Amino acid sequence: MHHFPDASSVVRALAPDEPVILNRPHAAARAARFFAETFPGKSLYAVKANPSPDLLKVLWDSGVTHFDVASIAEVRLVRAALPEATLCFMHPVKTASAIAEAYKVHGVRTFSLDSHEELDKIIAATLTEDDSPAADLRLCVRLRVSSEYSELSLASKFGVDLADAAPLLQATRQVADWLGVCFHVGSQAMTPFAYVQALERVRAAIVDASVTVDIVDVGGGFPSVYPGMEPPPLEDYFAVIHRAYEALPVSYSSELWCEPGRALCAEYNSLIVKVEKRRGDELYINDGAYGALFDAAHVGWRFPVRCLNEGRAGGLEEFAFYGPTCDDADFMKGPFMLPADIGAGDFIEIGMLGAYGAAMRTAFNGFGQGEVVEASDEPMASLYRGDRVDPRRSDNVVSLR
Repeated sequence: MHHFPDASSVVRALAPDEPVILNRPHAAARAARFFAETFPGKSLYAVKANPSPDLLKVLWDSGVTHFDVASIAEVRLVRAALPEATLCFMHPVKTASAIAEAYKVHGVRTFSLDSHEELDKIIAATLTEDDSPAADLRLCVRLRVSSEYSELSLASKFGVDLADAAPLLQATRQVADWLGVCFHVGSQAMTPFAYVQALERVRAAIVDASVTVDIVDVGGGFPSVYPGMEPPPLEDYFAVIHRAYEALPVSYSSELWCEPGRALCAEYNSLIVKVEKRRGDELYINDGAYGALFDAAHVGWRFPVRCLNEGRAGGLEEFAFYGPTCDDADFMKGPFMLPADIGAGDFIEIGMLGAYGAAMRTAFNGFGQGEVVEASDEPMASLYRGDRVDPRRSDNVVSLR
């Protein structure tokens, strides 16, 4: 893989006609060390956010040893890349064959579920050779919680309702070596209170079921920083979670887990695109809704951008993007702030695409190809450099005279 000091040097060296993904391993390593050293429990990387084997190895080398896998393909991928990693199959709905392969071939012992049907499926798929139930299962019951404080909701698809949780927790306790309760507050949770509210539901579920719990998994949702989305410091999230967890009626030897995805990998990737055409305040670029900019198109996500060409004049203006395919849906409203005189032939770096960006590229309409290189400069935004101003602080001074 080619190494460059920054995105501008890539443009000067390659003048690429196809999009180029920039990897920043040092940024992902820094994020992984932060979670490994600061979160008051165990951090499982949510592989779906970015399954790059290169990234997985960076995270492993930086202290992340547990991985949240959501499919048998992810199980195989991580096991091949990291033979010693601990894999946790945290998708609440799995095929029986996937469960059996994960357990018997790849050594997976932790599974999540949100129904009695899934519990029965896990028990049947992990039977021993003499048809005895497995004695080493770690089973996490997923509880439905609110996503009201997150930018992307995950409240509708998975999770047992609090009213129905007690019988499922009791049944799972009967067959689990370790019993866990897990949840997901939604992606890009913008306040630590999201976890306080969810952990109150965990408390109610445990009390109602009267079971001993060995794992409390607060899931993902830890934010990164984007234009218009400035979350509090992650230390605030960790402190609030730890206080709420310490007050739960759980086993003295219980473990606290989390499943960061976006927060570990958002800063890992950026993207260089070329402007093929300008029409007013719309720029036609060579990546889009079917490539790394899925979130920009389909959920209106705004990413930081900068023009890589020197000598652009005038102030910044708002632009929208069209991607390269023939589909009208290949449109990203933004707004993306770029120089007023930007035009065809110019190059743009789009930052913070490590989470769900590179991972969701397709080859629709024959596009989606492009080189991958490494850059040694800093990502366009970061939660981990130590130089970010707390967005809740104000420089305003009110005189009392």
